[in-house]
Amino acid sequence: MSTPEDKANRHKKRMQARKEIVDAGVAKALEERGIVIIYTGDGKGKTTAAIGTVTRALGYGYDVVVTQFIKGVWECGEKKLLTQLPQDKYPLQWYEMGTDFTWETQDFEADKAAARALWGKALAALQDENIYLVVLDELTYALNYHWLDKGEVVRAIQNRPPQQTVVITGRGAKQYLKDIADTVSEMRALKHAFSDGIAARRGIEW
Repeated sequence: MSTPEDKANRHKKRMQARKEIVDAGVAKALEERGIVIIYTGDGKGKTTAAIGTVTRALGYGYDVVVTQFIKGVWECGEKKLLTQLPQDKYPLQWYEMGTDFTWETQDFEADKAAARALWGKALAALQDENIYLVVLDELTYALNYHWLDKGEVVRAIQNRPPQQTVVITGRGAKQYLKDIADTVSEMRALKHAFSDGIAARRGIEW
């Protein structure tokens, strides 16, 4: 029968082994540069994860640019909060297409023009070495609908300043952009309240 001391010793040995693994990983991670992060999949939380990264970067006073494709008509609780912060301490630029969902607009040329205008702002950010973090929210839709040229987008991301990080969200991102990503997280929809007839809730869903 194990004594409390035996259990404590086994736990200590497991944690020592774990620490060696973690320390070895940290010792190997010597390259200092910005990365490309993708949040994709059919599950909820892609934009939420991206905005969490925004708040983290802003917390250190880094310059951040957020561009939101598709979105721009509905209220956005995150934007309402973050854009009220003093810009001298928390330098954030937040841009949107300013159109509704494509099934509402039903106007390909107008949507494409809005996406191209927003891409111009994103491109400027991707060329600015002072911008620490660029978020391309729902970028995959702009590629899927052929509003933007994939080659142009990939080149801009690859040629960005070396210390700049880019976060991309949207379904189907692996199809378009996984080859240039350093970190890819896939949200899976195991269950969603909307599918059961529960309305999206202000302050929770948007």
